[in-house]
Amino acid sequence: MTRFDVVALDADDTLWHNETLFTATQTQFRALLARFRDPEFIDRRLYETETHNLRHFGYGIKGFTLSMIETAIELTDGAVTGAEVQRLIDLGREMLQAPVELLDGVAETVEALAERYRLVLVTKGDLFDQESKLARSRVGHHFSAVEIVSEKDARTYAAVMARQRVAPERFVMVGNSLKSDVLPVLEAGAAAVHIPYHVTWQHEHVTDEALVGKEFARLASIRELPAWLEGG
Repeated sequence: MTRFDVVALDADDTLWHNETLFTATQTQFRALLARFRDPEFIDRRLYETETHNLRHFGYGIKGFTLSMIETAIELTDGAVTGAEVQRLIDLGREMLQAPVELLDGVAETVEALAERYRLVLVTKGDLFDQESKLARSRVGHHFSAVEIVSEKDARTYAAVMARQRVAPERFVMVGNSLKSDVLPVLEAGAAAVHIPYHVTWQHEHVTDEALVGKEFARLASIRELPAWLEGG
């Protein structure tokens, strides 16, 4: 008898590389506006615009692209050219078409887990983009369900568990974000496993104080997950 009936996995930066793509694109965005503002100011205003736009556009590449365009118009007082706006649109399109690169150990680990557990993908972002990445990842067939949500909070996880007909004590969430994949899961009464990625978006940072008293597993690699699930 296993400890969990459902093992839920995050997608971006847990199964495949994602944040590095945003970082590379932001470097090009910074270079495009370099004649107008210094890099730190550009990064700060882009993040502020992204955060403001989350409630309008949600998470993902499309919202990021719109935020780049809006920031470019604002920081240049409208002097950004049509060709430069087109370049930003092209950058967004390139991100959407970028190859899906699985993290080390994901393919074999997901395959092994699917033999013993019911796997559910729980990810936030744009529906079309996330479905496309999952289809191109070559691991999608191992998941019994896919939950693409607009936000990851305790209410969302409670709804996921209800739809999957699993009790919180039999559900575990695995992901790279303390803010999205760990803290709200614990609040919903389930277990969580944190597998950090080497780059974390600023919006996903949490304070040390937020982690005080919180019990969850910390693993260095997804390769360690099967042994942990078995109590090792």
